[in-house]
Amino acid sequence: MELHDLNVAFGDKVVFDHRDFSFPDTGLTLLTGPSGVGKTTLLRALLKEYPDSAFLFQEDRLFPRRTVLQHLLDVMDKPDRDRAEELLALVELTGEEGAYPAQLSGGMARRLALARCLALAGPRFLLDEPFAGVDEPLQRRILPRLQALGKPLVLSTHNRGLLEYADRVVEL
Repeated sequence: MELHDLNVAFGDKVVFDHRDFSFPDTGLTLLTGPSGVGKTTLLRALLKEYPDSAFLFQEDRLFPRRTVLQHLLDVMDKPDRDRAEELLALVELTGEEGAYPAQLSGGMARRLALARCLALAGPRFLLDEPFAGVDEPLQRRILPRLQALGKPLVLSTHNRGLLEYADRVVEL
């Protein structure tokens, strides 16, 4: 994945000025840097260039009247309960299939949003702060499972403790 001559500005604030980025077609790339530096902007630029990617927004964007399981089945090309349950296990939400978003903690809702993104089964995953509200031990259990999916992952994070899992780090 590549972006060439990326220019992004919001009014007078220039985020990227003729920047080039290259991302491997395999493995985990972590985007790090302080808030407001352009991690989300870079992920959105990648999505624009590679629109078939599965994208996880910073906001959970959950439907209040859909259960945990329904959130996954709703986005699958061919609804597959077994695969949905595997994804729930991956993010450690087994047993919550019948719960509604209002019944979940913030970290659980975030993990549901991540599982729903994974259910899209795109050729690559662009994940904007997938672990917001998730404790570090749980992040460390989930991240290797994401890598085991065998698809390119580009993940933004403020957690520098996850750098050891990265195949590549892009510091903005």
